[in-house]
Amino acid sequence: MTTPYPNLFSPLRLRHVTLRNRLVHASMSTRYVAGGKVTDKLVTYHANRARGGASMLITEPLNLLPRQRNLQKVMVRDPDNRPGLARWAAAVRAHDSHLMAQIQDPGRGRHQPGRSHDAIGPSALPDDLSWTVPHALETHEVEALIQDFADSALILRDAGFSGVEISAGHGHLFHQFLASRSNIRRDRFGGDLEGRARLLTELCLALRARCGDEFLIGVKLPGEDGMQDGIDLETAAAVTRLIHATSVADYLTWCWGAHSNTLDWHLPDLHGPRSPYVDKIAMLAKQAPGTAIGALGLITDPNEGERFVRDGLADLVMLGRPLVTDPAWGIKAEQGREAQIRYCVSCNTCWGAIVGGSTISCDNNPRVGADDEADWQPTRAAESRRIVVVGAGPAGLEAAWVAAARGHEVSVFAASSDVGGKTRLHSLLPGAENLSSVYDYQRLRADEFGVKFHFDHRANAEDVLALRPDAVILACGSTPAWPHWLPEDYRDAEFFPDVRAVAARFSIRRSREAGTAVIYDQDHTAFTYATAQLLAQRYDRVVIVTSREGVAAEEPLVNRQGIHRRLPALGIEVQNWCEPVFDEGLFEGRMTLRPVNAGPMRYIEGVALVTHATPRVPNDELVGPLRAAGIELLQVGDCHAPRSLLIATGEGYRAGMGV
Repeated sequence: MTTPYPNLFSPLRLRHVTLRNRLVHASMSTRYVAGGKVTDKLVTYHANRARGGASMLITEPLNLLPRQRNLQKVMVRDPDNRPGLARWAAAVRAHDSHLMAQIQDPGRGRHQPGRSHDAIGPSALPDDLSWTVPHALETHEVEALIQDFADSALILRDAGFSGVEISAGHGHLFHQFLASRSNIRRDRFGGDLEGRARLLTELCLALRARCGDEFLIGVKLPGEDGMQDGIDLETAAAVTRLIHATSVADYLTWCWGAHSNTLDWHLPDLHGPRSPYVDKIAMLAKQAPGTAIGALGLITDPNEGERFVRDGLADLVMLGRPLVTDPAWGIKAEQGREAQIRYCVSCNTCWGAIVGGSTISCDNNPRVGADDEADWQPTRAAESRRIVVVGAGPAGLEAAWVAAARGHEVSVFAASSDVGGKTRLHSLLPGAENLSSVYDYQRLRADEFGVKFHFDHRANAEDVLALRPDAVILACGSTPAWPHWLPEDYRDAEFFPDVRAVAARFSIRRSREAGTAVIYDQDHTAFTYATAQLLAQRYDRVVIVTSREGVAAEEPLVNRQGIHRRLPALGIEVQNWCEPVFDEGLFEGRMTLRPVNAGPMRYIEGVALVTHATPRVPNDELVGPLRAAGIELLQVGDCHAPRSLLIATGEGYRAGMGV
């Protein structure tokens, strides 16, 4: 078969293993583990990604030490898990792919609120985020830890795993040993860099000695963590040379940031450049000649992967989030079906769900974890029905294409001239361009299955009923609520536009405006802060006013860190714990802010624009008339109740399957 990406889909020899292509599923936690046991869902998740084209898959971190008792991770030493481990490896091997277990311990690092009381580390120094102070391992405990990891790796080898990957970055235990910021030991596992790297080098040697020459060993090293006395590129290069000198690593890759205020570096969101770390990886790779190199970090497109391999920048292309979004990314790219890929939009919903205690989820894949997830196609319905969808945002579009793929006759009313709804507007804002891939995919599939669109048509009940539908799916979206501090008299006067109207206006308007733009923020989502960035390009000053202690409360921590970094960098101010006051001064360019708890009044001068990002109210006007007409009716997305993109897409999918 001829592929448009011959380098990406060429074989690669690693030790005694030949990978059928260069595509690797990077480690992603799933929370599919139950009670420390391998589950059917965990096995199916990886089997689908092997079937979808990945030649090697790295598991989420496993419990490999006797002290590791996190029941959301597979307990390798549990004898009852041996059949499950074998079944897991065999399910991946059945698709000519290789399963690699990740070795990791968080050490003092902790994502959840509160401090860990059983953390270990090189020194009794606090974690930068949780302030956890770990037990400082004694020399004999470090030596035992190495042996325990090696013993557990042997169990995995015997179960059919092809190898292990040591995760030595992200601010976790091995990273903590490497950095002088967190390692002030005086024994042989501390001191100079060679001493601080000794845990890692001795672990590599122990793994090879215990598991033999045919067992693959990969190492993910810290590249640059952005922390004082942490790991910079020069230190990363030196660590790479030390690992390379062991002659053990079959591949190397690097990750970025640390368990600190640079945690977001390892999961770049929509605001950074494409493939931000590839050039740095290529530079570090020069320290390990002859070792296979993996490219990792915000790679989403097959053209990127092809270029990295073709130009000698990397030997392996490692995708985490993109293979959550589309497990068949590989076979679609290999077969020239790139347009059918559901692309990752780097929203980090997956990470937020996992850290929040939920199973892995995705804004652009409502079927994560389904048995038949890879390259899924809807099954045909028993009979064809006439379906009308009102609204062409992601919820309505998902419902429309899925229903049409099942053989229904589907018509969509769209109030605007194109699809996408609020998500399309968001995609026009700084850093959000990738969001277009959500509705682009949905529109492609809708056209493929013959969905009929009625654009620029805000449908009423008569319009819907005229099509004689068997069922109606309402996906009409929502409208920002009117702020409680503004008189109702001004609702229709356009003096105080909502943030959507402002985003739409200034996304096409390039002129500079004098004065201060104020955003009243009761939203705390990415859309509001992307709009603030846009306004910072147009106005002399931008101020965000919130009654909470800070901004971005609805965003995952990794995204929140980026927002808190960008806003001050752009000169955007935040006034917290206060609410605006409506008074005459507002019409003279002076806004009064009342504290929500205590303290003096505050004032913003030179106000030229006031906009509000408030909770959304469903556009459900059609519900009553259509129910009165006896129509089978489903409400999805914001039309049901204010929704995230994740929930909206999922509800659209279920509606399309349910009609």
